[in-house]
Amino acid sequence: MTTILIKKQNHIAYVTINREEAMNCFNYETLDELQKVTDSISLDPEVSVVIFTGAGEKSFSAGADLKERKTLKETEVRRNVKAIRDAFNSIANLPQPTIAAVNGYAFGGGFELMIACDFSIAAQGVKMGLTETSWAIIPGAGGTQRLPRLVGEMKAKELIFTARKFTAEEGVDLGVVLKVVKKEELLTACEQLAFDIMKNGQVAIKQAKYAITQGMNTDLQTGLAIESKAYELTIPTSDRMEALTAFSEKRSPVFTGN
Repeated sequence: MTTILIKKQNHIAYVTINREEAMNCFNYETLDELQKVTDSISLDPEVSVVIFTGAGEKSFSAGADLKERKTLKETEVRRNVKAIRDAFNSIANLPQPTIAAVNGYAFGGGFELMIACDFSIAAQGVKMGLTETSWAIIPGAGGTQRLPRLVGEMKAKELIFTARKFTAEEGVDLGVVLKVVKKEELLTACEQLAFDIMKNGQVAIKQAKYAITQGMNTDLQTGLAIESKAYELTIPTSDRMEALTAFSEKRSPVFTGN
């Protein structure tokens, strides 16, 4: 049974971590499959939005597979850490918008996957957090870098140093969760966000994501230059002309993604 499931429907790719019996933890096989799936999605013109979730109802992902880690040599541990870091970086750099459907526990690497996505929508009462220091390690898949950018340096230090677990509701207040919904409404809420995104020009969405993501990692003037170049790529598109035509004809535009 594959450790990563992928389904494509209505221009949405649904990616599921399929290790319910192991709390959807990441062993090397899972990370290898996740990297391959992500690489494939990045080049798929039919995919406009990606939704990541975990199998079952208990866990989105509880992070690294500690049972596997106990059996690994130090070189293999380094291999796994590089694999999870590379996979999550690839997810963060996907041209399509990404949504984490947080259906259960999101600890350690599971939380790092969540914040590597553009949006996180969580089920009520879900617990989450960066718990690595309680295992005498540190977040190694982007947590020490992405969390401060979302919540600020001091709060990120508190959460990482204490390994504190918190609820999805607190995650909204912190800015790491977009909203909390009933568990049975989770996928519907994620799909609604996806559809709200997909009704707009897809070239524009990808360029807006690129400008925001790249600009956040630089100074304002460089960011403005990135924005300018990204804008340039939307000017020759047929979707831009369709928007103007639709406006003049007082109708909704019909975008084709070109």
